[in-house]
Amino acid sequence: MNKSSIDTVATKTNSDEFDRCDLEKSVDVEKAPITCRLTEEELAVSTTKCCPGLLSSNANLEYPEGGLRAWGVVLGSFFIQMSTFGYMNAFGVYQDYYTRVYMTAYSASAISWIGSVSAFILLLSSLIVGRLYDHGYCMTLLYSGSFLISLSLFMLSLVKQDQYVPAFLCQGIGIGLGGGLIYVPSFGIVAQYFLRKRALTLAIVTAGVSTSSTVIPIMVNSLLQKPTLTFGDVARVNAGLITTILLIACCLIKPRSPPTRNHVNIRTSLRRFSRDWAYVILVLGNTLFGTALFFPIFFLQLAATTHGLSKTFSFYSRVILSGCGFFGRVLCGFVSRKIGVDILAIVSAAACGSITFVFIVIGSKVSIVLVGIIYGFFYGVLVAVIAPMTTSLSDNIDDIGLRLGISFAFSGLGELVGPPIMGALLADYHWW
Repeated sequence: MNKSSIDTVATKTNSDEFDRCDLEKSVDVEKAPITCRLTEEELAVSTTKCCPGLLSSNANLEYPEGGLRAWGVVLGSFFIQMSTFGYMNAFGVYQDYYTRVYMTAYSASAISWIGSVSAFILLLSSLIVGRLYDHGYCMTLLYSGSFLISLSLFMLSLVKQDQYVPAFLCQGIGIGLGGGLIYVPSFGIVAQYFLRKRALTLAIVTAGVSTSSTVIPIMVNSLLQKPTLTFGDVARVNAGLITTILLIACCLIKPRSPPTRNHVNIRTSLRRFSRDWAYVILVLGNTLFGTALFFPIFFLQLAATTHGLSKTFSFYSRVILSGCGFFGRVLCGFVSRKIGVDILAIVSAAACGSITFVFIVIGSKVSIVLVGIIYGFFYGVLVAVIAPMTTSLSDNIDDIGLRLGISFAFSGLGELVGPPIMGALLADYHWW
């Protein structure tokens, strides 16, 4: 095979229009009248020589881009998002209830550590989980993580009033670890089935977060207002709902690609990723965003209560934020291919940062509602584009899990320190 033929093969192999016929045509040696017909083995060998590392364990370069099984995986991943970050984003209802009723002996800052540590553990564990996913442990991670989340939620129902440490262990540590085992696989498994529609499908998947953070607060608040139900009863109802959702997800999700045979050392991968400046900047941006992410989510309901608004309105202010986040995520999936996920990320991040400053002057019902609508929408857009942006920077499907894991792990550092700092500031002076 001459040099021009190799260049032709390399170019075609890296394009979305790679076709076996193109490879067969390119091996015409010195314009000989006989064209070499390659076997499957020769095809793999020739392509590997031209583009080393391209043919990994995922030798099939075609993506289904649809079908019953593929959309079933999307639905299963949607349910995982509901059970992990969706539940964590609903912590605002627990933050308000713990601060006012159930754990009055502890400050808002101390209580916020439960939610922030849970998110931190989920995202930090993604660094290891991403690599395990790349090595083919998708279903093992899914089963073990689902079990741990379910166990932690049922154990939370046994926590008595002012028992901070047991609540921290169940809701902070246990749910964080369980969620960390299944969070990255819910993105990676969708990437195995979709390429052209990846941004759309991942946006649909992340909409599970908004769905859960809308449904769970409504359910929990409604049940807590019933005098016949205790906190333990409400926690068990919530645990039953999440467990059912996770069981359905376990039945729907099926890996398509075999595990990678290229066991690259994490240190080697980190060195390679550190030279990818687009990826480095993305990780840095995710870290900064994570620091400020939960301020309106955790404290909007408490802000409404502090300004003397009714309990009912204060509760629904949080629901408004989550509901608008759903529309932001879904709309992002439809417009991302035309506008670009990078432009959407820049605009939505700027909008979220600007709206945060409005907390200084809010106090009326109108201002609370406007903040919930605008922040919720742009927050949903920003969260929806993070995973597609990360996967788009990967030239090998075998390192998608690790790239996602690193990005989420650094984001978790910001989410760990952000809410406690905000809670500490609010303890001495109400900045809104």
